[in-house]
Amino acid sequence: MKLNSQQCDRASGVLLASAAGDALGAGYEFTYPAAQTPIEMIGGGPFHWEPGEWTDDTAMALAIAEVAATGGDIRRGAGLDAVAAQFVRWFDSKPKDIGNQTSAVLSARPAGAAAMQARARALTGRKAGNGSLMRTAPVALAYLDDEKGCLDAASAISSLTHDDPTAAQACQLWTHAIRHAVLHGTFDGVRGYLKVAAADVAEFWGPLLDQAENGTPADFSNNGWVVHALQTAWWAITSTDDSDDRHLPRALEAAVRAGGDTDTTAAIAGGLLGARWGASAVPAGWRRILHGWPGHTAPDLVRLAMETVRGGRDDDQATTSIRVVRGDITAVHADAIINAANSSLLGGGGVDGAIHRAGGPAVLDACKTLRATTLPDGLAVGAAVATTAGNLPAQWIIHTVGPRHSTTEDRTDLLRSAYTRSLTLADSLGARTVAFPLISAGAYGWPRHDAVNVAVDAVTTATTDVDVVTLVAYDDETATLIRRALTR
Repeated sequence: MKLNSQQCDRASGVLLASAAGDALGAGYEFTYPAAQTPIEMIGGGPFHWEPGEWTDDTAMALAIAEVAATGGDIRRGAGLDAVAAQFVRWFDSKPKDIGNQTSAVLSARPAGAAAMQARARALTGRKAGNGSLMRTAPVALAYLDDEKGCLDAASAISSLTHDDPTAAQACQLWTHAIRHAVLHGTFDGVRGYLKVAAADVAEFWGPLLDQAENGTPADFSNNGWVVHALQTAWWAITSTDDSDDRHLPRALEAAVRAGGDTDTTAAIAGGLLGARWGASAVPAGWRRILHGWPGHTAPDLVRLAMETVRGGRDDDQATTSIRVVRGDITAVHADAIINAANSSLLGGGGVDGAIHRAGGPAVLDACKTLRATTLPDGLAVGAAVATTAGNLPAQWIIHTVGPRHSTTEDRTDLLRSAYTRSLTLADSLGARTVAFPLISAGAYGWPRHDAVNVAVDAVTTATTDVDVVTLVAYDDETATLIRRALTR
């Protein structure tokens, strides 16, 4: 399914925001934070998580996504078997935390989906824990073009460990809502599920959603149960200010403050919040430290989300996701960071100086080598060249030189070239995630509005294999201008 840039950002946000909620709540699990307690990614908690480390919630979601990204039909047959095998693979990694119900199923190491479902059916007692809802988000990404397939897959994957119709319905409701949010940018899919569900299912969930919207966490405090977990997540989303994309961190903090199974309720809320507001709404400080099984970090979550959307199709069928982030480009995790350099390549002011300082001596040494060998006259305006990223959270720095603004000469093509040739070089390096500053908008005097329009036009029309382009704005006003340009 072809997505536009806004839909790609929202799809990219599903796994990322769910993991952010998970890691945010991990340090507060089984507690009830006071109103004055700051909510931060502190780590710790009963399982001694590292700051930014996600838990079993995200790990199991990634197990699903890794199969969906290959293009398999994860609702049945070999695809569902592969998901079951991934669950066992994760169980064999000896995770710090695993829910009792999930552990009871996976400890038997069942071979294949049918055997795993049979093991789940054989369990006695309460079987409607929140462990299948917490991992359901990637299912939506795999079936953006198939509403029924999305519902069927959510139920089938839930049944691998949770033999309970309420758990299956919760997964269907939330997955339906995430799918709708990615496609349409609203939360209407939550109530929309009631229109496609059976009458008795709609009659059951409708009043529960009403209670979540009008009640308090004390009304659904047993959030280890799937019903109360969903209500807590929906309460956090509907009770917080949703006037802008800061709704995402506000709602995740609210989910944690609700207490109890804080990592899971925040992970559940995060999947839907990311689908609504996009990866660009996840705070940079959170993205910077996110990590967890199977050795992934934030850029891997974005990559895996887009691979899940593509479902194993060739890259030329994909659309590059364009994200907007306000902050410091030296803190952005990406395969390649674009430096708005000067022709000397030896550092300067603004973004150029900041990147050289953050990258350390290795960056300057690499640039000096280029000047002594292949670029004795410096880098031409509109051209691009790559070096090591040194200490930056990237593999490469791609240095490009933007043009100075002129009132007597149209240099738009040169500015556009700085973007497109950087992307071409990123393709040759194999970079799949790239972060750009707003080139030439500082000391080079380009009017900010024009610089934004050129940047957006260049990256949205470029032919590239890059999965995610992050446009890094240095203030809120610039971020707003970029977002507006992307919607035109």
